[in-house]
Amino acid sequence: MPTAFKTIRARAEKRKGAAALKKLLPKIPDQKALTKLKDDRVLAEMAKRVFSAGFVWSVIENKWDGFETAFQGFDPRKLVHKPDEFWEKLASDKRIVRNPQKIRSVRDNAQFVMDIAKEHGSFGKFLAAWPATDQIGLLELLAKRGSRLGGNTGQYLIRFLGKDSFIVSRDVLLCLRDAGLELTDKGSSKGDWKKIQAQFTAWQTESGLPLMHISRICAMSIGENYDADRLKRALGDED
Repeated sequence: MPTAFKTIRARAEKRKGAAALKKLLPKIPDQKALTKLKDDRVLAEMAKRVFSAGFVWSVIENKWDGFETAFQGFDPRKLVHKPDEFWEKLASDKRIVRNPQKIRSVRDNAQFVMDIAKEHGSFGKFLAAWPATDQIGLLELLAKRGSRLGGNTGQYLIRFLGKDSFIVSRDVLLCLRDAGLELTDKGSSKGDWKKIQAQFTAWQTESGLPLMHISRICAMSIGENYDADRLKRALGDED
């Protein structure tokens, strides 16, 4: 039987201190705010996660005003009608990171956002209504219908958009294995994800905590025990 979450939390509190651990937990998102999220902000976050993948995040953040200008505020209704010449010119635009494949993903994801908005009223409403017990299904949909939104990019996207969710980082994966889950080496197969989803659902039922807090506490309970102040400066919303 997998380890109870109260045991994992106790271990994290012993490592960090109860007060320090509490300060390291991310702010719980407002689900009502998620329903009001504008589609242009969804597309902007998709672009930010895609361009940040495999890149130094701070570089993307420092150039973000240029991204907003170059992609005309990420309004999907405008971008889906832009001609090929518009996208070709972006590949030489110094205001952004000039990666042609990632630039094309913005065009594809503009259509994706528009399609979801047509089906559900807005992408934010769609995201807010998706059940927390099926994060794996949401990630599969992002990977299938979106462009370059699979893997870790999809996980960070839904977190940064404000959806309560868990992130399977290296330390979280280590925590899950230590708790008794039998997972493959990378922990990324469909079978692995079903086990991970079921375990987070069980821990949420046990603890009553949001998924993002369970995820963060899990990460803090194992692995390299970094100084809490250093972690608070470095973590942001990453587990």
